[in-house]
Amino acid sequence: MRSIGTTDLSVHPIALGTNVFGWTADKETSWAVLDAYVKAGGNFIDTADSYPYWATGESTSEMLIGEWMERRGNRDRLVLATKVGMLEGLKGLAPRTIRTAVEASLRRLRTDRIDLYWAHVDDRDTPLGETLETFGELIHEGKVRHVGASNYGPERLAEALKVADENGLPRYVALQQPYNLVERAYEGELRDVVAREGLSSTPYWGLASGFLTGKYAGGAAVDSPRASRAAVYLRTEHGRRTLEALGKVAAERRAEPATVALAWLAAQPTVAAPITSARSVEQLAPLMAAATLELTPEELRRLDEASRP
Repeated sequence: MRSIGTTDLSVHPIALGTNVFGWTADKETSWAVLDAYVKAGGNFIDTADSYPYWATGESTSEMLIGEWMERRGNRDRLVLATKVGMLEGLKGLAPRTIRTAVEASLRRLRTDRIDLYWAHVDDRDTPLGETLETFGELIHEGKVRHVGASNYGPERLAEALKVADENGLPRYVALQQPYNLVERAYEGELRDVVAREGLSSTPYWGLASGFLTGKYAGGAAVDSPRASRAAVYLRTEHGRRTLEALGKVAAERRAEPATVALAWLAAQPTVAAPITSARSVEQLAPLMAAATLELTPEELRRLDEASRP
């Protein structure tokens, strides 16, 4: 288990992303994935009030998770994270928006508290202090335990932490941002802020829209809503070079490429738990295997060198 920043949140090294619940995974499949994740030792579930509103017109992911937790009676054994700020009709981080959104999320999740409440995206139209003050009120009321920043740039993240420190407001304890072997922009100013301020990273897009699973190698056609995005990487020398190195390490370790890709990500500085999603129990198995795959310094070096742009 790993800690989120300096908090008491102890999480499995692989977080379960649930943006597919109610979209490409129906209720029965979503529950099966949740059951398999917990059975494998997982406890860190990440969702958002906007998942997958684009497909269902509802906050279906939160609804399915809430019903599942109530049925299983396992809420106290989980670290539950959700987000505010991107749901249609409740966009931004104004105090009234947060207040409305958190009550709706709590109701859908059938719980009295959210362990990690993410600001889903930076809102430059609302003063940082107003957003953080509202989060502080929710923490005081016991509805939220900790808050995190998702999709913030280095300057704004640093500014938010400064505002919090100067005004006695809650600090963001973690950052959620894209990061994987072929998308490494995080390894710069943003990571410097996270490291310097004692935050943790729980990156998403850890498999580059499925590209790092290896299933797109050789131009294979794949039935996935993310296929067109993943295929873009194959058209670049950088993408092909990364996939080749990943495939070699995976073959040597007798592991799936997805397992190795997530193990590499989990081994990076500041990373507490990569977030990854599965449309089936079968897809989940190699993702969870990354938690126990410890890559050697030489393997990490090979992957690092091959994947640098």
